[in-house]
Amino acid sequence: MRPLHLIALLLCLLAPSAFADRLYQVELLVFRQGGEPVIAPKIAPDDWAGDALPIGGSERSTALNGEAAKLNPGNGYQLLLHKAWSQTLGSSPSRVSVNSGDGQIGHYPVEGTLNFVQERFTDLDLDLWINHFSADGLVEASEHMKVSQRLKDNSLTYLDHGSLGALIRISPL
Repeated sequence: MRPLHLIALLLCLLAPSAFADRLYQVELLVFRQGGEPVIAPKIAPDDWAGDALPIGGSERSTALNGEAAKLNPGNGYQLLLHKAWSQTLGSSPSRVSVNSGDGQIGHYPVEGTLNFVQERFTDLDLDLWINHFSADGLVEASEHMKVSQRLKDNSLTYLDHGSLGALIRISPL
């Protein structure tokens, strides 16, 4: 076998493993920035999670605690959600749901989905709702954060959306 054929054969055998699904730690911080909340024209839908899998059972210890501590009212921020979980990422879409706070009639103060697709980089579609409840527990208004972003492994990425912001990091396990 010629060397060129041998190299081509080895690349064919090794290449699929380079794009195989891998286990990652995902960490997300969602916060309100200074100023008035920007209320969405519609409230969060009742089926906000759709077919997304909840992260429950795969939650992990948070690592971005120093960053979370800086997101305090004295610095002009309000931390709304801080979660970390393990998740397999690959070329097939991987969609999870997150929430924070006490649930009321199928909704949470913070609720939403993250959709990941990984090729060379990881593409994220984030769709979050920050809900405001009436005295009887119904959602009366929502803030909506919908952002698409390309992520790099082990890099902290800032997502800006008006009065809301997020920090996210994905790290291979």
